[in-house]
Amino acid sequence: MLVGLGAVSTTFIAGTLLIKKGLAPSIGSLTEMGTIRLGKRTEGRTPRIRDFVPLAALDDLVFGAWDIFEENAFEAATTAGVLEPALLEQIRPELEAITPWPAVFDQRYVKRLMGTNIKTGANKLDLAEQVRDDIRQFKESHQLARLVMIWCGSTEIFLTPSDAHQSIDAFEAAMRSNAEEISSSMVYAYAALKEGIPYANAAPNLSADIPALDQLAVENGSPVCGKDLKTGQTLIKTIIAPGLKARLIGVAGWYSTNILGNRDGEVLDDPESFKTKEESKKSVLDYILQPDLYPSLYKDLCHVVRINYYPPRGDNKEGWDNIDLVGWLGYPMQLKINFLCRDSILAAPLVLDLVLFLDLAKRAGMSGIQEWLSFYFKSPVHAPDVYPEHDLFIQLMKLKNTLRFLRREELITHLGLEYYD
Repeated sequence: MLVGLGAVSTTFIAGTLLIKKGLAPSIGSLTEMGTIRLGKRTEGRTPRIRDFVPLAALDDLVFGAWDIFEENAFEAATTAGVLEPALLEQIRPELEAITPWPAVFDQRYVKRLMGTNIKTGANKLDLAEQVRDDIRQFKESHQLARLVMIWCGSTEIFLTPSDAHQSIDAFEAAMRSNAEEISSSMVYAYAALKEGIPYANAAPNLSADIPALDQLAVENGSPVCGKDLKTGQTLIKTIIAPGLKARLIGVAGWYSTNILGNRDGEVLDDPESFKTKEESKKSVLDYILQPDLYPSLYKDLCHVVRINYYPPRGDNKEGWDNIDLVGWLGYPMQLKINFLCRDSILAAPLVLDLVLFLDLAKRAGMSGIQEWLSFYFKSPVHAPDVYPEHDLFIQLMKLKNTLRFLRREELITHLGLEYYD
């Protein structure tokens, strides 16, 4: 169940349908193409992840969505302009059958968007009950055993946790009074968790990552994770920065700018929504480089992030990075990266993986924060008493070790001394 039927959601749905029909490859999906090493290197056991853990089959997936626009999935995918028309035509009937339910939407949280397919209700608690009703009807009409909800909606304005977010009672009282502290994404998160289904936030806004909803997730057996899918520029940062730190190469400055022309770019053209995204993108280097441990290398790093809305570019995003490095004896160097990527093409396989892994977590009895899924996010949700892990390679090790743990396989430490005893 997808909140938002825009570029990311339609690329995910269309891509999954095409892969099921053998019309396209599942490139970028760990659940479809990834492998996992088991035991010692000398054993030669490296099954596909899909064959190692009991993931749901693609044929078992059914799609539903909410959106502020009434376009069906085929029309929405055509509007998004990510996939070629000839490709969409091959799955047109399936896409046209997916029509969005009216959405919970308040323009105060996403100022650059306006739609007509919107729910109305007495208060936000009433709207949440309407979402819960959509969930139940969807489950019954398609005779489904399990559900997963992913927020693929736009970035909301920057919010910080308040008293209304500290307990379930306070949260529900705030919903009844239509308090501004309760955003649209929180309404969806609450509805999902009340129904006991997994929830992931693919955007950087405050959503399920508050004490009240964390408590609700644990109580109702719902796995949760987020936030902000790690796709273009931040993906490259979490690949490059760990390498620089591993070799103890200093970084004096890191300037990042993005050119983006899709709906996400339009939303982020609003300063309040951009602040939410900026916080998500800028925190990555702080945690990877650990300036408190390496002050001479990273303490005075000048980190600048810019996002520029440029309509002609559409969903084809350009991320440009200039990195000022400091090497042996203090000699300066530079690294420049120009990543011409496709935003939704990078995001769609992550949504698929999250759907399948969250469903697995639910069946394994896991609830609350799923830190092992940090691999997919710019701002991983984490326990309040630990710092988030941003290093992409450590995140992948954590994910695979979690799968090994679930199957009672030996955890891999990469020590390897036994080979030389």
